[in-house]
Amino acid sequence: MQDLTRRDFAKTAAGAAVAASVLPSPTRAAASDKKILRFIPQTDVQVLDPIWTTAYVTRNHGYMVFDTLFAIDSKFKPHPQMVGEFEVSPDKLNYSFALRAGLKFHDGQPVRGADCTASLKRWMARDALGQTLATVIAEMKGGDDKNFSIHLKEPFPLLIDALAKISSLAPFIMPERLAKTDPYTQVTEMVGSGPFKFVKEEHQPGNKVVYVKNTDYVPRSEPPDWASGGKVVKVDRVEWVVVPDVATKTAAMQNGEADWWENPPTDIWPVLTSTGDIDLVSASIRPLGCIRLNWLFPPFDNVKMRQAVMMVTSQADYMTAFVGDQKNWNECASFFTCGGPMASKAGAEALTGKRDYEKAKQLIKESGYKGEKIILLDAVDQPLIHAEALVTTDVLKKLGLNVEYVAADWGTVVTRRASKKPPEEGGWNIFETGWTGADQLDPSTSVMLRANGDQAWFGWPKDDQLEALRTEWLKANDLEDRQAIAAKIQERAFEVVPYIPTGQYEFKTALRKNLKGYIEAPAFFLWNVEKT
Repeated sequence: MQDLTRRDFAKTAAGAAVAASVLPSPTRAAASDKKILRFIPQTDVQVLDPIWTTAYVTRNHGYMVFDTLFAIDSKFKPHPQMVGEFEVSPDKLNYSFALRAGLKFHDGQPVRGADCTASLKRWMARDALGQTLATVIAEMKGGDDKNFSIHLKEPFPLLIDALAKISSLAPFIMPERLAKTDPYTQVTEMVGSGPFKFVKEEHQPGNKVVYVKNTDYVPRSEPPDWASGGKVVKVDRVEWVVVPDVATKTAAMQNGEADWWENPPTDIWPVLTSTGDIDLVSASIRPLGCIRLNWLFPPFDNVKMRQAVMMVTSQADYMTAFVGDQKNWNECASFFTCGGPMASKAGAEALTGKRDYEKAKQLIKESGYKGEKIILLDAVDQPLIHAEALVTTDVLKKLGLNVEYVAADWGTVVTRRASKKPPEEGGWNIFETGWTGADQLDPSTSVMLRANGDQAWFGWPKDDQLEALRTEWLKANDLEDRQAIAAKIQERAFEVVPYIPTGQYEFKTALRKNLKGYIEAPAFFLWNVEKT
């Protein structure tokens, strides 16, 4: 699998699209049922707990089952979601909330203030923005009624924005009994108050995830806009069908056996649209790729090793390997989403200057690298990650580094990357991933730029200067001040290298034309969608 290229994927898919079949005959026979929506996710949902991992497939699953207190719209404005009314004191230190009527969990229990505060505490232990919010909270109160409150030590301008965070990690609300689970232990019982119910009895890991409409759910009356507004479910049942093979997925879409494919690779786009029955919808904000380095162990605990890899990183090589034609990608030499308000060219020479292998090799020599084996993880079922892994492997070998390439599926990588064990004992040195543009817009949403050591995202970078600048940014109120601070954050990031940006790319999702009501957003929402 290591040598399989994007072009190979395309040839295989085009050749097999006519004959391949994704679903067993009983399910295919029901394909005409307009109340069953069949969705091909990017990969299997091996982790069900949306607070334990930032994996997007788990985040999307989270939105099926759980709900949030607030939600943002496509203008990045937060709106109440589970909350009905709220008040903020004049000094901006006391927030009082009342849940809207009719909210109850899938087990029939009402949603209480105590459920909200327990869920927020667990979320704050894991989320980058939540961790910062936790430092300014004096007290949170919630009881058996629908009221709860948050009392601050000092004003936190982004509190409501934090509670409305749309992507990983979204602050989903769970029953108190589940929310009291250790944040670093996975919750496996899927009881939320969201628009769909998880059907445990029909869950087939590696094959199928089933949800049914939550008939007790009371949507808001406002029209849907990103995660905000009314979550109106228009089908009775949703089946996530896990299909590893690109050709089989392509055939399933063309034959009407599947309704929606989350992330078809670029080379398959013409194949899908050739029948005239499938639409490709582009993401409004291009996602970004990145290479994550583990700071805990040699050799990337040494900043010169991290700088050496960045010194030879070519975004053009990464993006060409992944999406090919340059119309489908752009270089983005920034730690913030290009086209967003915080993007700048500060320090960008580290990625835009001459790719200098000789200078990089000198840095490696200065670092004292002793030939330690570098464990590089590749999720071969994820086109972006697989392409990034192949390019990175080639780069490291050209630098004379001792690389061990480890091929796995994304679910395995998601689990292994959480390990702090030494690489030779089941840990890792490098893995590859990608982020939606919304997740990398600014320091409040970027978990990749947290540098708070053991509490940081996988890779666990520690840099007090980055952390101090991030705190300064969060407390600033003026856009120009924030942009100036963001430039300083970027300059520091190019110095210490918490990760390496690999470029920005076009992303499209595939839907059969009889689907109506798709909400284009940084996460995938399956409410409001109907089959006509």
